[in-house]
Amino acid sequence: MSILECLWNLCKREVQRLTAQPIYLFCMVAAPLIGLIFFLSLMRDGLPENLPIAVVDMDDSSTSRQLTRLLDSFQILEVRERTQSFEEARIEMQRGHIYGIFYIPEDFAKKTITGKQPKISYYTNNSFLIAGSLLFRDMKIGATLANASVGLQTGLAKGYTEDLIMAALQPIVIDAHPLGNPWLNYSIYLNNTIIPTILELMIILVTVFSLGTEMKLGTAREWLQTGRESMILSLTGKLIPHTVIFTLVGFLCCSILYGYQSYPLANGWPPILLAMLLLVLASQAFGIFLFSLIPVLRLSLSATCLLGMLAFSFSGFTFPATEMAPALQPLTNLFPVRHYFLIYVDQGLMGRPFIDSFGSYLFLLGFLILPFFLLKNLKDAFLYIKYIP
Repeated sequence: MSILECLWNLCKREVQRLTAQPIYLFCMVAAPLIGLIFFLSLMRDGLPENLPIAVVDMDDSSTSRQLTRLLDSFQILEVRERTQSFEEARIEMQRGHIYGIFYIPEDFAKKTITGKQPKISYYTNNSFLIAGSLLFRDMKIGATLANASVGLQTGLAKGYTEDLIMAALQPIVIDAHPLGNPWLNYSIYLNNTIIPTILELMIILVTVFSLGTEMKLGTAREWLQTGRESMILSLTGKLIPHTVIFTLVGFLCCSILYGYQSYPLANGWPPILLAMLLLVLASQAFGIFLFSLIPVLRLSLSATCLLGMLAFSFSGFTFPATEMAPALQPLTNLFPVRHYFLIYVDQGLMGRPFIDSFGSYLFLLGFLILPFFLLKNLKDAFLYIKYIP
């Protein structure tokens, strides 16, 4: 039997296994697409809007009410409650009904007019990281605008020109130009990393599960015989259908993100599609390597889930890898999605030359070498280890 005939028989055998167990198609197709639809719908507006806050107005003057209306006009904020009891607002924040408190002290209007600099306080619930950060930014802007408005009115009353007053209020004008994502769209920032990470987790899980069930069901020897007792040939034939399905799902995710959603793709389709293909292959290789280290289905699946969750943190898109502890920084390279993320930043957002991402592509290719170090251990496990339910 030729190698091509052998691969064909292995592929046909694996397709029959995939269609016989719905869990495969759920993990390979449904789960990534459900995750894609969920996160795109969750962040369809790009930024959270109308986050509820409470204004504790101890002054209750026309100036303080004007400041409250200014806050309520912000797109991110919604003044849900107006009260003169800080304790009441604190309780509402603890219950999760509001995310921030803006405190206006007594005699606010009087002190601003007389130049005594009243102290405005604002509190945010940073248990919700994004909500807390956005509220802190906008409440700080509101306080700054209030100060500028009062300063402007006071200066005009004293006979100063508006240009002179503005130069004193804002001596340095900041002209900010965020690169890559100038819209500050959280959907672009998060979904381009969450979706590939979910896909990576599903690929590793399915790869480990597929190998483990061969041992669990006692079909490993038959599988190896179909592959002419060659571990490389047997693995290749088994994983070709997986690769085709996962690659198509990955390309579909890319088409929705960069086509339908029009997310930035500065250097076009080829770099990101190549990165997605290599992510699929690298994740499969990582799954083979992991099962070779722990050839017990339950333990290897548990280890896969643990490493999959760590990928969200160690890949560097939620916390910069360069700011991690020096001992942890090398660990970020152990996750394929880390290098996919770097490729997208360079090729999709920044539009850098292809050569700048060459190292990340090589890292993804390097994962394909991992299984070769433990192929003998893997074959011995299939031949001699008896599955214990």
